[in-house]
Amino acid sequence: MTDARTFLIHGLIAGLLAGIAAFAVAATLGEPPIDAAIAVEEAQSEQSHDHAGDEAADGHSHDDEEGGITRGQQAGPGLATATIALSTVIGGAVGIGAAVAAGRIGRIGIVGSTTLVAAVGFVSFALVPWIAYPPNPPATGSGDTIGERTAMYFSFVIVSVVAAYGAVALARTLARRGSLWVAVVLPAVGYIAVVALAFAVLGPIDEVPDEFPANTLFSFRMGALATQATLWAVLTIALTGLIQRTTSRKAVAA
Repeated sequence: MTDARTFLIHGLIAGLLAGIAAFAVAATLGEPPIDAAIAVEEAQSEQSHDHAGDEAADGHSHDDEEGGITRGQQAGPGLATATIALSTVIGGAVGIGAAVAAGRIGRIGIVGSTTLVAAVGFVSFALVPWIAYPPNPPATGSGDTIGERTAMYFSFVIVSVVAAYGAVALARTLARRGSLWVAVVLPAVGYIAVVALAFAVLGPIDEVPDEFPANTLFSFRMGALATQATLWAVLTIALTGLIQRTTSRKAVAA
């Protein structure tokens, strides 16, 4: 049997690999819509303040301001560091979850239970929150409400993850006592009901201006979803592959 420490290490390695892949997708699909949104924001700011020629006269732009973080730094090292660090943490958490689930979810085996943990993690931590509160690019939200919006989002994520854990526990109990169909459908319906209630209580967030380009908004959100999907797909493949390799070696040694 593979111990929890091995699961954790495998999870961290898989998360690191997933972070690199996610960064590549984010840089390719996510950054162009952000640049377009920033251009819209700057154009709106110049129009409202009637300073369209000020920067040209001064001979500098936002990227050249001393003491600040340039757009290139944000889109390059900053994005890479944040994506890889977050992905590694997620990988470690999934590894620990896989260690807890190993041998406790029916007869699907250690690879199957690890895949299930990762799938539930993707749905509850990434997909459902993305559907309820889709990400918005710059120039689409008020700075006065950023704290409130952040609290609402993370509150929803917590409810979603806890509800997913409860659904899996309920499914495990029902699978022992009744049919597999009931063990799948009832927990799924319960999870949907909980997250729907949480969304109704927290309320929607809609601060996108009507004049904001719809294609830019769509591209940004699809890029964010593609980044998350890549992260979790690579994480799942890498983690299950590492675990399968370790268990096979231990079986041969035994």
